[in-house]
Amino acid sequence: MNKRHVFGLVAVLTLLGLGIFYYKWAVLGFPLEGHSEAEVWTVEATVSFKAGSKPVKVDLRIPNRPRAFSILDENFVSKGYGLTTRYERSGRSAQWALRRPRNRAYTLYYRVTVYRDEPEEEDQKTPPYPPTPEEGEPYDTARVALVEEVRAQSADIETFTAEMLRRLNDPSPDQYIDLFLGRVSNATERAELAVNLLAGARIPARIIHGIVLEGQQREADFDPWLEVHNGQRWLYFDPSTGKQGLPSNFLVWWRGTDSVVDVRGGTGVEINMAVQPSVVDALLVAEQRALQRNSQAVEYSLFSLPIKTQAVYSVLLLIPIGAFVVVLMRNLIGIKTYGTFMPVLMALAFRETQLISGIVLFSLIVVLGLSIRFYLERLRLLLVPRLASVLIIVVLLMAAISVIGHKLGLETGLSVSLFPMVILTMVIERMSIVWEERGPGEALQEGAGSIVVAAAAFLLMSVDALQHVVFFFPELLLLLLAVTVLFGRYRGYRLFELFRFKEFLKEG
Repeated sequence: MNKRHVFGLVAVLTLLGLGIFYYKWAVLGFPLEGHSEAEVWTVEATVSFKAGSKPVKVDLRIPNRPRAFSILDENFVSKGYGLTTRYERSGRSAQWALRRPRNRAYTLYYRVTVYRDEPEEEDQKTPPYPPTPEEGEPYDTARVALVEEVRAQSADIETFTAEMLRRLNDPSPDQYIDLFLGRVSNATERAELAVNLLAGARIPARIIHGIVLEGQQREADFDPWLEVHNGQRWLYFDPSTGKQGLPSNFLVWWRGTDSVVDVRGGTGVEINMAVQPSVVDALLVAEQRALQRNSQAVEYSLFSLPIKTQAVYSVLLLIPIGAFVVVLMRNLIGIKTYGTFMPVLMALAFRETQLISGIVLFSLIVVLGLSIRFYLERLRLLLVPRLASVLIIVVLLMAAISVIGHKLGLETGLSVSLFPMVILTMVIERMSIVWEERGPGEALQEGAGSIVVAAAAFLLMSVDALQHVVFFFPELLLLLLAVTVLFGRYRGYRLFELFRFKEFLKEG
């Protein structure tokens, strides 16, 4: 197979692994660090009123796809009330209904938890031009004159709005502004006045109401802002200051001039808004973001498996890491080992016994088993019975070490049973054959090399950050596969061979 095919395969594996990784990390927000947390805000609306004997209907405006935020969770608490949610021009509303209320006070609750998200693409459809307001004289004349003056001092809709808001907030307003401000008593009415004056210039504008999410607030207030369409997109202005641009922590609650709550069949209506910041597992936010985008990245991931199965794969996904270490140690450095998978399994066992204790236990079992294996050689047994005998001896040695370790208070000895029995048996068999054919030096060298490689694999597989990344982004193993394929084409000298043949290199 030519090099072009190999490099093409490596490129495909790399692009595929990086592409899936980038989508899950950058778009869905899968955390790169373990125990990563995401900031969320819980906003609670409390509606209190007194009902009589007539049927009660309560309409509460609630968020619907708020700009720069997404809803993580929401709850409605209303004992005895029927509940429906509706979509209106102003957004979304919740309606509670009760046919036979008791003559007493009621309290309804709405709680929503939101997290920061990328702003969704806004509706690009141009709204219709608003009709020219008709309020009679002298307001109509004042509006026309004001619009003409502002138009002369602006270049487009953006600068027109900024100039109009500057005049509305001028400490010394002119005669036209002063006429209109006589009917303004709060921030909402000031925003409504701005919409009215912009309508006189045939500029589409509307009011949005929201809450600034900053710290804990026991009694949060709704702030009105202006949305002005410039023919291509919506622009945001603070009607109280004229400042353009919506704050990043502004949670849009509803649009329009309607009140946030409307109670029919009740009196003494009060609403209280409270804000509580907190943190949650970043994975919960990523799962919700994937659900909103109709992504199958979570549905067809390891997180869809049962918890017990996830625990198994959290270990299995580390095996390719250990195998890659074996590739580096054997093909690039030149360390000799007993097979490819035995050092990886030893590294997994070291995760339970810890490194030093595991090396001692492994060496002890191999030395004792090897001694008995030399005795069995004198009995001239056939291969299969001999391997079965060694396996039985290995099991008995493991059991004896566990019992003795427990009596001595060495609980590490209890973990010796995690060593793969078959691998230990084959190591003893392989080591004895190498001992007889190539001498004890070669046998001990390969045994020591196996321990070194297993220790290196254990140290790498024990890195918490690596365990987290491999489990959350298993597609990165495709990159590991690509690098392994490249190393598989390497035919050059190994590091240890350079030291062995350095004299030849000098002569050359």
